[in-house]
Amino acid sequence: MPDLDLARVLETARRAVEAASAASLAHFRAGVRVEVKPDRTPVTAADRDAEAAILGVIRAAFPHHAVLGEETGAHEGTGDVRWIVDPIDGTRGFTRGGSFWGPLVGCEHQGRIVAGAMAMPALGETYWAARGTGAFLQRGGEPPVRLQVSGVPAWSDATVSLGELHFLLGAKLSKPILGLTTSAAQARCYGDLAGCAMVLQGRAEAWIEAGVKIWDLAPLQILIEEAGGRFTDFAGKPTVASGNCVASNGKLHDHVLAALRQGYEKLT
Repeated sequence: MPDLDLARVLETARRAVEAASAASLAHFRAGVRVEVKPDRTPVTAADRDAEAAILGVIRAAFPHHAVLGEETGAHEGTGDVRWIVDPIDGTRGFTRGGSFWGPLVGCEHQGRIVAGAMAMPALGETYWAARGTGAFLQRGGEPPVRLQVSGVPAWSDATVSLGELHFLLGAKLSKPILGLTTSAAQARCYGDLAGCAMVLQGRAEAWIEAGVKIWDLAPLQILIEEAGGRFTDFAGKPTVASGNCVASNGKLHDHVLAALRQGYEKLT
């Protein structure tokens, strides 16, 4: 990537989610008013303030880059770099005082995510990764630790982490999802970015998500891959743009895809 300073991009992604974390925590458990957008998803002043904080960091570092934000839409730029931003993934949980929510920031270069960061501010956790540099987690003021997915090789010993059940258990996917969850050692449903974090920390072997937008997944592919795992959509394509994904430790990825294939093919 000769035209892109990847170290600077990664530092910008990390600082962006840190800024968004501070902006959203100022509203957390403070009784923010929830509005409903045309697509029936919730939005609050915290979402808007967090996105403004992210945009401020990105524009200060790379004023000419394009940005796609969940709340403010597309901001045109020059060149072949686009930042993809979700200021608060898990707004519903945020408004209920939960812990599993936070900002997502991914940087796309020539159509490929090359760096990204996410955070769960209520837990004091920040995650970041860039192509070829590894994935890292920092909790509070502790030193960063390098992330590594688990080495569990058998589905019967695996933990599966599930995303949006409204979609996963509907639209003809219920049979393969139920098959996967009942044949695994255990299933968990923390939701949103926290589900992916379980795989990143080696606490789950696979995360399955569907019915989402590109900004809900933007940095997660690079995080999973740099932690030694595998990230694809249900068709096996390594992309964040399909609205569904499987993130795994790699060893069990093909097993999950095979189980999902029949239900996925009925959707397409």
